[in-house]
Amino acid sequence: MNIVSARNIHKRFGQQEVLKGVSVAANRGDVISILGSSGSGKSTFLRCINLLETPDAGEITVAGERIVLGAGRAARSTRLRRQIDRMRGELAMVFQSFNLWSHLTILENLIEGPVHVQKRARAECIAEAEALLEKVGIADKRDHYPAHLSGGQQQRAAIARALAMRPQALLFDEPTSALDPELVGDVLRVMRALAEEGRTMLVVTHEMSFARSVSNRVMFLHRGQVEAEGPPDELFRDPPTERFRQFISGHR
Repeated sequence: MNIVSARNIHKRFGQQEVLKGVSVAANRGDVISILGSSGSGKSTFLRCINLLETPDAGEITVAGERIVLGAGRAARSTRLRRQIDRMRGELAMVFQSFNLWSHLTILENLIEGPVHVQKRARAECIAEAEALLEKVGIADKRDHYPAHLSGGQQQRAAIARALAMRPQALLFDEPTSALDPELVGDVLRVMRALAEEGRTMLVVTHEMSFARSVSNRVMFLHRGQVEAEGPPDELFRDPPTERFRQFISGHR
């Protein structure tokens, strides 16, 4: 079953065309790694899927609900804004810089969305949050503030917070790039466990070992276009372009 798809996404910032018709489709349980050099458009593409950036053209489908974007329609239509909010609620984003609320404890970070946005019972949300913190290995940090956690612990808290919203799919924007090297493994282990559970995940990453061993599909973007796409074993064994070959050689 298709969970999230983006078709022919275009995005321009001023005179710069960042995305030039990029598409992806993720079925339930797919783990898709999105690769590319800095400036290739991969993070912008992920933000367009989550509608944090509004594409200039293209269409997004999330859990069967489809939206066609372009010509400033999102800014003009209240109904369209509501549709975007509804679709965004089916996706959860994990950012490079964690984006935890600094004035809330870790537990409070996890229950904020479920209680205030989804209007779920507070006791139920607390119980689920505690289970998620146990899952990501930081149950003992529930009453700590983000500043008191390491970067790796903050990112695992951010993953737990994303899961607390019960999303259809998880979007990861370079989740390990802000971490010290010794902390990367803890976060990747959590992500591997989520993949093994059958979670649908789209991951912008430079972690080639993750892309190769956990993903079932890899996309390589260059200058706003998909230059290579396919099963990781196939792409890494026989890179289809010289640029992709150089990219993976530089990120071993």
